[in-house]
Amino acid sequence: MSDILFSSWGGEIIDNRGKDPRDFESVSNVTLPGHFKQDQKIKALFGWYGIVLRSADVNIVDLCREYITEVQAKSCGKCFLCRVGTKVMADTLTRICEGKGSSADLSILSRLAKSISESSKCNIGQSGPVPVLHAMEYFAEDFAEALSSKGSISAGTYISKLTAPCMDACPIHLDIPKYVECIKEGRFQEALDVIRERLPLPGVVGRVCVRPCEYHCRRTILDEPVSIKYLKRFAADCELAGKKEPEYRVVPSAKKGNVAIVGAGPAGLTCAYHLAQRGHRITIYERLGEPGGMSAIGIPDYRLPRHILRGEAGQIQKMGVTIKYNTTVGKDIMLSRIEEESDAVFLAIGAQSSTMMRVKGEDQGYRGFIPGVKYLQDINEGRDPYPEGKKVVVVGGGNVAIDCVRCSFRVNKSDVNLVYRRTKNEMPADHVEIRDAEEEQVKFHYLTNPTRVLAENGKVVGVECIRMELGEPDDSGRRRPVPIEGSEFIIDCDIVVPAIGQSIDLSLLEGTRGIETTRWGTISVNEVTKQSKLKKFFSGGDCETGPGALITGCAAGLKAAAGIDRMINGQPIELDEDDCFDKFFEAVKVFDPTEKIGLLGGQKSRHLEMLPPEIRKHTFDEVEQGFTAREAMAEADRCLRCYRVATVAV
Repeated sequence: MSDILFSSWGGEIIDNRGKDPRDFESVSNVTLPGHFKQDQKIKALFGWYGIVLRSADVNIVDLCREYITEVQAKSCGKCFLCRVGTKVMADTLTRICEGKGSSADLSILSRLAKSISESSKCNIGQSGPVPVLHAMEYFAEDFAEALSSKGSISAGTYISKLTAPCMDACPIHLDIPKYVECIKEGRFQEALDVIRERLPLPGVVGRVCVRPCEYHCRRTILDEPVSIKYLKRFAADCELAGKKEPEYRVVPSAKKGNVAIVGAGPAGLTCAYHLAQRGHRITIYERLGEPGGMSAIGIPDYRLPRHILRGEAGQIQKMGVTIKYNTTVGKDIMLSRIEEESDAVFLAIGAQSSTMMRVKGEDQGYRGFIPGVKYLQDINEGRDPYPEGKKVVVVGGGNVAIDCVRCSFRVNKSDVNLVYRRTKNEMPADHVEIRDAEEEQVKFHYLTNPTRVLAENGKVVGVECIRMELGEPDDSGRRRPVPIEGSEFIIDCDIVVPAIGQSIDLSLLEGTRGIETTRWGTISVNEVTKQSKLKKFFSGGDCETGPGALITGCAAGLKAAAGIDRMINGQPIELDEDDCFDKFFEAVKVFDPTEKIGLLGGQKSRHLEMLPPEIRKHTFDEVEQGFTAREAMAEADRCLRCYRVATVAV
């Protein structure tokens, strides 16, 4: 950035004050967006890494006052110096801004800021005073002016936000440090209450989440991330073990409406949960005979036991939500009729169709050729998709492909192969799932791509493949696989399962005008509010983004519920402050993997105990055993409580 007057972000000092703008030194280690909201220009940032100043009319002393007041308000209070010291700092800066300060105040501020930063046990105290110390060092004349003038300083316009790297990375922005700390202190039900403020499916997500939070855990820089996913599961399992019924607080909106939701998957259930908490009347239309959508038919029981999914959906139904099962919208009931009967409609259908491989023979209807979604659905409904077949080749590198190969052993297939056109390093599947499949003796064929399905008498007998090598990166950033001429070979098999991708069946939109779709075959909506061009319709989850993570669908359901509630109550549907901070933090980056933390590591993550591979590969029983209370509390104790405050001057 070349429009910054001053930056101390990350300890790199760039000072362009007094220079001709043409001679400004560029700031490269942080990106400060131009606007917060559309009509709010960003003039400065005070945060955990320092100061970024764009406009000369920001009063640094007043900005210090606002920022440290926010830090004090967010302090947990467990460190005496942080609790009391930040209060003294805030009071001192307020006194200076009122024209009542003295030169002794600067010494007090400096000593307290250093002491708090050095003695605090968590990151809010460690990083909180940093920009104040930078301000006192590099803007000393501003403090001197404030003390000598004895005049009051007009308060600026500021917006502040508490965040943490894990919270920011979580699509639904759970307050992870808070619920982890509750577990550390043995307050298990309180931890679950914190999770349920935003997420109604803690037992589900605690088993199958892809853990974006853990990849942004600062503990990773020292040794290994906190096992956040497993701690979420632990909190949910505690409630089940105690046979407790959750208590949900309903705070009715001023105006309540009838809302229809199409799809009882993670997005639909989360949307229903939050709308029910606001007192709206909810009806969900689900084509299957049970809740969960693709998470029910696409995730095997050994990873996600069906009773967990049904139980958490059942709790949402107890809030007054009606689910009409075995009802296909567009067939059993038309979307146009649902529109007429509802004040709002949330479309949350999953990716139920498999993508074609575009190889010879796949469209011939051969017995033993079974698309991945169909293969998993049959198995999850208790059927062997093709009992006479025993040798399986699954094509693909995502989690669906891994589920397909791991399920194959569990329906008595003796020879199980996975074909993937890139290397293991490029596989999009969860590395934990890949490891588990390897332990269960799935045969992996990397840098291999199918070219032809072989059949005799209408039955699959093999698949012809070709060796690949990696060329230049493609649009995904991964190196493009290129066929090696003359390297064809055959894998004998009687089942071929393509699992290279999924698509959305949007036939339910027929007869409904005004809902736009994208060139990728998804529903076009505002990515933040989830509202379509047809204002009564909202959409989220797979049918908006394409096949995605379960937690991303839950986050979409939360966003849609907020937009639907606003629409029913005649309020504008626009980006709120939290939405704007989401975009802001995308630019600024909350997690820095190169950060020097200055703490000792060496405490590895605790992992769940699993059934041995030779046993688990033949059972659909849950293969991972949850944490004990002692294990959960010890793992939670590894959390560095990485809260940090950002204050933006606009």
